[in-house]
Amino acid sequence: MITGPWQRLSSIVLRRRHMSRKMSVIVLVLGFVVSLSLSATAGRTGQQVYESICRTCHGTGLSGAPRFGDKIWVQLEKKEGLKELVKDAIKGERAMPPKGGYADCTDEEVRAAVKYLIDSSRK
Repeated sequence: MITGPWQRLSSIVLRRRHMSRKMSVIVLVLGFVVSLSLSATAGRTGQQVYESICRTCHGTGLSGAPRFGDKIWVQLEKKEGLKELVKDAIKGERAMPPKGGYADCTDEEVRAAVKYLIDSSRK
């Protein structure tokens, strides 16, 4: 058994090692949480959402859906406004289910997809 000043020094070193391990775990967990929050806020672009979800109907005009590139998108924006078009896409409109049937889409991703469709008709 260690006695005297060495005993005190030994206990200080052991406590620091234990605290260092705790700090390492805390830093690791915080890094993981931050990376999750950043990936959640990054979201998909309007083009990515369109190509993965909207293209099925809006690429072909299925069930009367306005097609990609149709001038009607600009007319709809002028008549209803972007905000209303996004609201319709989020809640569903006519044959289109809410968010195109993909509930995991964020409202911001839906907005980006609607904007992408409107911009497609301006080219």
